[in-house]
Amino acid sequence: MSTTNTQVLPAGTWQVDKIHSSVGFAVDYMAGVFHGTFSEFDAALTDGVLSGTAKVASVRVQDENLAGHLQSPDFFDAERHPELTFTSSSINRNGDRVTIDGDITIKGHTEAVELTGRISDPIADPYGGERFGLTLETVIDRATFGVSWNNPLPSGEPALSNEVKLMVELQLSKQQ
Repeated sequence: MSTTNTQVLPAGTWQVDKIHSSVGFAVDYMAGVFHGTFSEFDAALTDGVLSGTAKVASVRVQDENLAGHLQSPDFFDAERHPELTFTSSSINRNGDRVTIDGDITIKGHTEAVELTGRISDPIADPYGGERFGLTLETVIDRATFGVSWNNPLPSGEPALSNEVKLMVELQLSKQQ
């Protein structure tokens, strides 16, 4: 018989340490995987609710022209929808594993998602504070959010997958 070691979330208000955190995505493109990140984002865990935002204008990729295309209505439509948002509706922790249900909004469209990953217990940092880590990912269908641009390959297959993996690495510091 196995036992479940369910632990509680850190209490209080915890703010993201942006220097030691990242928000990104990965999508199959042609013969490989394409990666991007957002350099401007925010996240907090307050009384058991995780929330976060990412500025669309801060999307970072290896090509300046592609970064511009990602801002256009073909993709994120930054002018009309400057932020991506997430708010949790439930967080379940079992040891170092965590499942977070919530709503994500991309390009003005909101969908329920489930993020899974790891959580660490709070530790004392060298600066007199406390922090903990949270690593999460989920897969969404970008077309559901109206992000449906594609370029067909000569075979007729799409060059860009609709499945996009969202990846978040957070270090959160306790607010006094």
